[in-house]
Amino acid sequence: MKPKTRGNGTGTAYKRGKTWTAQVVIGWKDGNPIKRTKGGFTSKKDAINYCPTLLNGNPESIKKKRLIDYWEYYTDNEYDRLSDSKKTSYKIAWNKLTSLHYRYITGISIEDLQKAVSSACKTYWTAKDCRDLLSNLYNIAAVDMIVDRKVPSFIVLPPHEETERVPFNEEEQKALWKLYESGDMDAAIPLLMIYTGAMPGEVRDIKVENIDIPNHQITGVGLKTATRKKSPIILSDTIIPVVESLIEHAKPKGYLWKRDKLDWYKHYYDALEKAGCRKLSPYSCRHTTATALAINKNIAPRTVQKIMRWASPDMLKVYAHPDMEHLIDAVNQI
Repeated sequence: MKPKTRGNGTGTAYKRGKTWTAQVVIGWKDGNPIKRTKGGFTSKKDAINYCPTLLNGNPESIKKKRLIDYWEYYTDNEYDRLSDSKKTSYKIAWNKLTSLHYRYITGISIEDLQKAVSSACKTYWTAKDCRDLLSNLYNIAAVDMIVDRKVPSFIVLPPHEETERVPFNEEEQKALWKLYESGDMDAAIPLLMIYTGAMPGEVRDIKVENIDIPNHQITGVGLKTATRKKSPIILSDTIIPVVESLIEHAKPKGYLWKRDKLDWYKHYYDALEKAGCRKLSPYSCRHTTATALAINKNIAPRTVQKIMRWASPDMLKVYAHPDMEHLIDAVNQI
């Protein structure tokens, strides 16, 4: 429900569930309004009557704001600007910070933040999501002038250990095909990525309407870079029967898979386990594609670049992983 408008600068009230929320605009930043809100009122009148307090600032009331109050404000007012994957990441991060949810934000020390993140997050990226989310919440709280927006930046993250991605070997690919041919549709997830070089987020976003079988391509799902966004995913003759089968099993709303990120990952890793593959990440599929293209001496680097949808052929250095057998075969060509 949209806020009920009143005179300029006097605040608004809107219903959220069974209660009413008061909301006022206290300033502007980059063309966007900076708002203060207070929920939990039993009537619209009570919410409207509280607007002057929000406008003038009630130090005692503001100091009693909990971290969850800022989370609710964030999800109500700024969440729609985020990508689906970022929304999922922040929701996971929020659920890992349960020890802080109902703490008054003014009473949370940097030691408390560090302890909460360190105890709940063992990997760099999960911890970074928690720190980024906290930074967003503290930016909002800083408008109330009760916290320093920079506090979350002092959270120390676990080591970021960049490890080389490992491609699937030929035996693992054969095992995935065998699993798929037995009727297990979970195997279609890694197979589609291996044979197209598509990124996990792109695959989760595929709708039936994005797929153009006659022209061997999938359009409109590219992520992150301008090159990927405007370039189609190319479908080989080998993978088209899998895509056609996925279309037959398409989920409601036309998606090939349910868009829930955690559910998608579960089916991906279930496929690897059932096929007897190593527990390689979805990005290993993309590295498998690049490696297979790179070691084929009949495929020009420029063609590899186009298929992988890279802005620069230099990315081949990152993605291609020829093994010793291929290296020996290469030098034997001299």
